[in-house]
Amino acid sequence: MTVIDVFAHVLPANFLAKMNAIHPNILDNFPYMKNDLLTDVAQHRASLPADHQQIISAVNLNPEDFVGPDQAAELCRQANAEIADLVRANREFFPAGVAMLPLNNVPAALQLIDDQVAGSDALVGVQLFTQALGKPITDTAYEPIFAKLAAVGAPIWLHPVFDTHKTDNELTFSWEYELTQAMNGIVAAKYFRKYPGLKVIVHHAGAMVPYFSQRIKYIQSAENYADFKKFYVDTAILGNPKALALAVDFFGLDHVLFGTDSPFGIPPVGPTAVIEQAVRNMDLTAPQQQAIFTTNWQALMG
Repeated sequence: MTVIDVFAHVLPANFLAKMNAIHPNILDNFPYMKNDLLTDVAQHRASLPADHQQIISAVNLNPEDFVGPDQAAELCRQANAEIADLVRANREFFPAGVAMLPLNNVPAALQLIDDQVAGSDALVGVQLFTQALGKPITDTAYEPIFAKLAAVGAPIWLHPVFDTHKTDNELTFSWEYELTQAMNGIVAAKYFRKYPGLKVIVHHAGAMVPYFSQRIKYIQSAENYADFKKFYVDTAILGNPKALALAVDFFGLDHVLFGTDSPFGIPPVGPTAVIEQAVRNMDLTAPQQQAIFTTNWQALMG
């Protein structure tokens, strides 16, 4: 049985070199990215358990945070080509990849979707972050990206980042809050109703939503409650079968995909073994486990 991890990270080596040329020693600002498994493909492949595959997306080293619109667009285009090449050269390990977009250049982002994602044999969606350039991802400036991705049928991988306006950010809880707020923003903006083809895969098992689902039910509208259930989520919460069971109960078994956030979380190679065991410890039948591990992803891809 092949296990497909839908949320695993890389840092393409050529892209990193270009970012270092712009901002020398750039990873000093992001010490958690100083991980050879992100950049060394041979080490990354060797770290995978047998019969495991990963859908690869870049870490949050986003060009728009460092350069102007045109340069950011070109850096994203080159990084996407590099991720696509990684997929094509290592298909038995990486069946697909996820594209980057320059959020300071929305017209170029829309063009990149047309050029590098729609109809691609390697890049099957894009990664967006909960904030971009000090604005929530649901700011109206970014809405055309949601519309375009719904139109072409390509999913969004939604990943958390810190809200730079806050002074008390920390990794354990802030990212979960930011994910929850982004989900709430997507629902409040009625994107699922405006763009019926929209598919969003949320990191960290949907963050706070499964635990506080009854607050959503009784405080928000019935339409909003139904829209929250339209998200897809991964399993990247470092284990905890009971918490994963809440995610399955709220979003539905068919909307839960195996994902780990590797190689982060549990040194030295990531939390794959811990999360996989947590899924196996859930009160699920073998076919239901298989749905999380493999077939839900295959169904999502059509």
